[in-house]
Amino acid sequence: MRLFSITAATLTFAALGFSQNGPLAPAPLTDPRVSNSHIHLFTKDPEVQRHFWVDIMGATANKMGPDRDGYTLPKVLVIVDKGNPTAGTEGSVVNHVGFKVRDMKDILDKVAAQHFTIQVKNPPENPKQAFFLGPDDIRIELLADDKITTPSENHQVHFFTPDVDAMQKWYVSNFGAAPVAFGAGKVKLATLPDVNLIFSPTDTPVTGTKGRALDHIGFEVKDLEGFTKTLEANGVKLDTPYRKIPQMGFAVAFLTDPWGTRIELTERSASTGPAPSPSAQSQKPAQQ
Repeated sequence: MRLFSITAATLTFAALGFSQNGPLAPAPLTDPRVSNSHIHLFTKDPEVQRHFWVDIMGATANKMGPDRDGYTLPKVLVIVDKGNPTAGTEGSVVNHVGFKVRDMKDILDKVAAQHFTIQVKNPPENPKQAFFLGPDDIRIELLADDKITTPSENHQVHFFTPDVDAMQKWYVSNFGAAPVAFGAGKVKLATLPDVNLIFSPTDTPVTGTKGRALDHIGFEVKDLEGFTKTLEANGVKLDTPYRKIPQMGFAVAFLTDPWGTRIELTERSASTGPAPSPSAQSQKPAQQ
């Protein structure tokens, strides 16, 4: 197990008073149609991912296809496809994802036993916080919360960006996220149902997510067809236009934010469960 320091930008929001139990003083959502759905990963070793999400994080596993596995946690579906990701999350606009955990010591003991790199453990800024590199070098943040009833639950997507104000405004304007007011500082927040979006400044160039271990994030949208028309009317270009997939019971569209975050939008029918993202059919990362 290796321990080393992480950048100050990652820890800033904790020092400024961001509660591990949720955001502070959120404004009302400006578009109630949008909520969190999933993160979509690519992996060289599906068995390592399965062990991590099931045995360490406490997720429920389900087979979604020949080369696709799903792991359900409260407030998020983790979709994992077999492939050759070009890199982990470090260096991309989505620097890490974060989860609340009921028993921090238990999780970190299991992480250490699997020889994942623990980067930060109980820093002075927030003694109930930890960071580590999980399977395929996906950076993960843990926030202790003994009040949750499951081993872990979704908490955040954390962006590193050269323009936090513009990025926060983009998600507020286009997805109806609620901006969050909290202390002074350069870190910005916005919330959607079941996820906090955190924006930290960086002077280091970042790349897009497509083809990396965390290929894209996903939102569930009511009236997806109307929503995509609004996006396009506001000048947002769709990578994949709105389309229905009747045999699977949902509709889908893809876009990329101005900083390179690939985003999948889904709308499931009332009779289906979480939309089984079709992205791997045509969006596998390039082979190395």
